[in-house]
Amino acid sequence: MTDKTHVVVIGGGYAGVMAANRLTRRADVTVTLINPRPSFVERIRLHQLVGGNHDAVVDYARILNDRVRLVVDTVTRIDSADRRVTLSAGAALDYDYLVYAVGSGTAGPQVPGADEFAYPIGTFEQAQRLRAVIDTTPATAAVTVVGAGPAGIETAAELAEQGRTVTLVCGEVLGPYLHPRGRRSVARRLAALGVTVLDGPDATVRAVTRETLRLSGGHTLRSAVTIWTTGFGVPDLAARSGLSTDALGRLRTDETLTSIDDDHIVAAGDSAAPSDLPFRMGCQSAVQLGPQAAETVLRRLAGTEPAPVDVGFAGQCISLGRRRGIFQFAHRDDTAKKHYLGGRPGATLKELICWSTVWQLRYESRHPGARTWWAVDDTRREMVRAHADAVR
Repeated sequence: MTDKTHVVVIGGGYAGVMAANRLTRRADVTVTLINPRPSFVERIRLHQLVGGNHDAVVDYARILNDRVRLVVDTVTRIDSADRRVTLSAGAALDYDYLVYAVGSGTAGPQVPGADEFAYPIGTFEQAQRLRAVIDTTPATAAVTVVGAGPAGIETAAELAEQGRTVTLVCGEVLGPYLHPRGRRSVARRLAALGVTVLDGPDATVRAVTRETLRLSGGHTLRSAVTIWTTGFGVPDLAARSGLSTDALGRLRTDETLTSIDDDHIVAAGDSAAPSDLPFRMGCQSAVQLGPQAAETVLRRLAGTEPAPVDVGFAGQCISLGRRRGIFQFAHRDDTAKKHYLGGRPGATLKELICWSTVWQLRYESRHPGARTWWAVDDTRREMVRAHADAVR
């Protein structure tokens, strides 16, 4: 028999790694991190993997505390009654607490032909597959990127900078998050790279074939390679395991990130839906949610009340090829300000952010619990109260 508490973390992305490292603060806690890949994937660099200038992976030995046991496998079911997870290889692991951090990927497109003929890039394997396709596609062939969020803009710019003929199909608007001033800056850079930007009511994809896209305005585009970047989805593990999820499949939790079904399950990152008011998906929220999910577990073990989550935002950073970028400043409640940093300084800042994100993971692994401040959004509490009143 052992008197140690075993915590299983499902998912080795930004949130999962931060949570696993934070949990090692207590000597009487053992931590197992389960992830389907043997290396950490820098999702914010997947467009660079597609462009062929970065491998987008980091060795877990660099960013995981030595006390975290890494299991390379996939969880197929969570048995919350018996506190056990089943792995695809057939083994099972018991847990005392579970951190659910399965992340997200590109949602299955609800457009005829898109599943068959378009290439998503929401996961490492999808980006690898697309890289191989790009490598074998003539440089003069038309490439179409669907979706004008950060992934779409970055992928379009990355390929256009290499001399590819790229069309970016935005739907209604280029960069929906951006302030109009920032949006104009991005549009100018894309134009300088030769990207054709299609937006407005006629620029929604209605159907995809092997060589064409049909748009809502009736126009047909020829496309040798169609890249699909729009929409996020999460794995259905929680729903398949009988846990309460929101419409997108994220685990429903209270403000301490605790599952509304089970005090021994907490969630972090893109797969968490605290108070049915989830945060924007991405590493910016994940690196804050991961340690706070771990703190909820640690406080329960210490016999103290878990604290409500605090997450604040600084903005959105988008690379526009290797030499230009933009940082769109935002209020802590994640609404864009009119200020932005563009051009070469924007590119430098974006690279610094990519580097510093991995640095944060490594720092937490070496100094678990050292970071005790969070970028607090003062409007969160009021928003949660208003939402609770509205659903009563």
